[in-house]
Amino acid sequence: MRVLVLNPGSSTLKASLIEAGEDVSADELVEWPPGDDDSTASDVVRDVLARVPPDPEAVGYRVVHGGMAYRAPSRVDGALLAAVEELDALAPLHNRRAAAVMRAGLAALPQLPHVACFDTGFHADLPEDAWRYPLPNEWVERWGIRRFGFHGLSVAWSVRRAAELLARSPQELRLVVAHLGSGCSVTAVDGGRSVDTSMGYTPFEGPMMGTRSGSVDPGILLHLLRNGISADELAAGLIQRSGLLAVAGHASARDVERNAAGGDQRARMAPAMFARSVAAAIASATTALPTLDAMIYTGGIGEHSAAIRAAITGRLSSVGLPSELRSSDTSDDGLLASGPPAVLVIRAREDRVIAGAVAQLISGEPSR
Repeated sequence: MRVLVLNPGSSTLKASLIEAGEDVSADELVEWPPGDDDSTASDVVRDVLARVPPDPEAVGYRVVHGGMAYRAPSRVDGALLAAVEELDALAPLHNRRAAAVMRAGLAALPQLPHVACFDTGFHADLPEDAWRYPLPNEWVERWGIRRFGFHGLSVAWSVRRAAELLARSPQELRLVVAHLGSGCSVTAVDGGRSVDTSMGYTPFEGPMMGTRSGSVDPGILLHLLRNGISADELAAGLIQRSGLLAVAGHASARDVERNAAGGDQRARMAPAMFARSVAAAIASATTALPTLDAMIYTGGIGEHSAAIRAAITGRLSSVGLPSELRSSDTSDDGLLASGPPAVLVIRAREDRVIAGAVAQLISGEPSR
């Protein structure tokens, strides 16, 4: 089945055409113009469709947050769109935009089946001691407070590729996957199953990120609220004005590294802070595993910054990771250290996972 995959990010819409697990066309990337309404999404989707080969047989979408209602790939309909939008407060950089893209896709290609795939789905079976927060029971019961976890489609692909590269079954492997990009998360995977992950109820928990703070002392937030900052101001500060941007003046790791090389002291400190927070999350994730077979770097920073990978791994000799890695600045997947534990770099391919899930769902449905 030839599947058009649309992956709406916080700043771009990425599109690819996949058939039988292989790329039909190169990835297309369209910058997202100002605005989050349906007309903006329609323009961006039309731009993407003009760039990819014609005649897809189905359309698949990446959706960041599916909540409790949507854990498996699901046909896009009114109920699904409403549920995705209702979760916008928990994933404001992604969910509303994903809903707008799905509406635009339905309008542009109404004759095709449309399927949503959720980043939270991979973590749906987290053990209770991993998903539960030590908070009052009434909060859990009234508001459904729990760890959902994110980047699940990326993690699923990393597990599959790691098994291929290491010539072992996914069921045999104990892995830690660090997805490092504008958003960052670390996931422990035992036999193909998520058993711990750093992102939580929202995609804002965990290591320091591009514009997001990651985990901070909740007492800071209470102090700010008690001293007059509004909830909206607090959200904007935590989500849009923190992380690398706050420390170094740039959200892009590439820009930060360039400025650091030029002698900017704040830009020199930011990668060190970033490496410290990611290494702490990796060390924590290893405690959920009986042993560690491989550590995987993926996502834009994980794939392309050898210096940041080395800085992170250099902090992790206590969990057995090698002190030196092979340098790899190409887009190829591969071993950076043979281990054990091995260290790998794997290109994020959520689109391959989505295309496979779409084809499987549609082929398993009764004829329409």
